[in-house]
Amino acid sequence: MNTSEFITLLAEHQDKSLVFEYAPGMLVGTNYHITEVKHVTVEAVDCGAGTDSWRETVIQLWESPTELGKADFMSSYKALAILKKVGTMKDYVMEAQVRIEYGNSQFHTAQLHVTGFLVKENSLIIKLAVNPTDCKAKEVCGIPETTIANADNCAAGSGCC
Repeated sequence: MNTSEFITLLAEHQDKSLVFEYAPGMLVGTNYHITEVKHVTVEAVDCGAGTDSWRETVIQLWESPTELGKADFMSSYKALAILKKVGTMKDYVMEAQVRIEYGNSQFHTAQLHVTGFLVKENSLIIKLAVNPTDCKAKEVCGIPETTIANADNCAAGSGCC
């Protein structure tokens, strides 16, 4: 989901609680805050010496230990207001993919991809998932597309990491 789609989704559901599902059945706590919005430019070189660049909007969530047991989730309205304020300070690249950065004591901190959403009763549930790493230079490295890249696929001197 890109930044424009995410902001539009929040605007369409301002009356709903904003809930993040970071793994199947696992929700970010009601005590979460949006603590940082990052406008990221990635300049990358893959293991086949290919270059790429892209932009991301990374929204960091943090659970406040002083608000454990809080009854209600943040509203989509409040999240939208935060994102709009950020947008007045730093322009968004609206085509940039949205990532949600989150972790807790049971889940390693990760930048999660938005895989979809669900509107259920009074909640807008944002579905998140970890995107696995992948070899972006399979053709250069001689790895068939159907093979999962691992250390055995990249022989020394093959040009693949």
